[in-house]
Amino acid sequence: MNAVRRGLGNGVVQAFLVVVGLVWMTPLAGLFLSSLRSAEDTAKGGWWTVFTSPGQLSFDNYSSLLQNAGITQAFWNTVLISVPATLLVVVIAALAGYAFAWLDFPGREAIFLVVVALLVVPVQIGLLPVAKLFGQLGLFGTIPGVVLFHVAYGLPFAVFLLRNYFAEMPKEMLEAARMDGGTEWRIFTRLVLPVGRPAIASLAIFQFLWVWNDMLVALLFADSASQPLTVELQSQIRQFGSNIDVLAPGAFVSLVVPVVVFFAFQRHFVQGVMAGSVK
Repeated sequence: MNAVRRGLGNGVVQAFLVVVGLVWMTPLAGLFLSSLRSAEDTAKGGWWTVFTSPGQLSFDNYSSLLQNAGITQAFWNTVLISVPATLLVVVIAALAGYAFAWLDFPGREAIFLVVVALLVVPVQIGLLPVAKLFGQLGLFGTIPGVVLFHVAYGLPFAVFLLRNYFAEMPKEMLEAARMDGGTEWRIFTRLVLPVGRPAIASLAIFQFLWVWNDMLVALLFADSASQPLTVELQSQIRQFGSNIDVLAPGAFVSLVVPVVVFFAFQRHFVQGVMAGSVK
């Protein structure tokens, strides 16, 4: 009897999760189907009409999108911003997290408290001062300027996350490695990084999603030649009904990349979340 109840309970949970998944995927599916319809078909009815009139579907919008110089340039600008901003944050935070967790140096606790305090500083406070500084340095309106801003504001959380994760590693494991003659760099690269891979993958996903979907920072710090996809789509909005042939496929491309990245690193992300919950 207990086995039957347990089986029914698992079945109910699985059915509920399937329903939640379908609901979560509905906007994505609707956006994809809308991106395959012409502006005339969109004006006549919703995207669900494709199930009764599949002849509406066509990849002509994506062909037009690839010929749109502004959209294609903005896509590559987004890649040039998101990838370096993610890699730099992960590398610097991993090094700093290991130093704060296992290396003794003067002012370690005080510096880490400053890093933690930076977590409560809203991004809006630094927009104007940093914009003025970047203007003096010649970085305002450039891709490196946008990357540096995202790195600077992503590091406090990243250092805090990885430091706490690295600090939970068994001290005996690191001491044994040192007794075997391992240098700090070798311990970091051969021992700490493989063990901390789930946390690093989780951090990389969060940072990438934040930078890829950002509009506020890019709207202020990027000029017309370096603006990412979010800003370019916003600037191309003339009228929703007449511009849907550009907006829908562009928005779907902008949305599908983070989804692909998330599912590609899903296993590591779940491991990181489960490890953090256990600790």
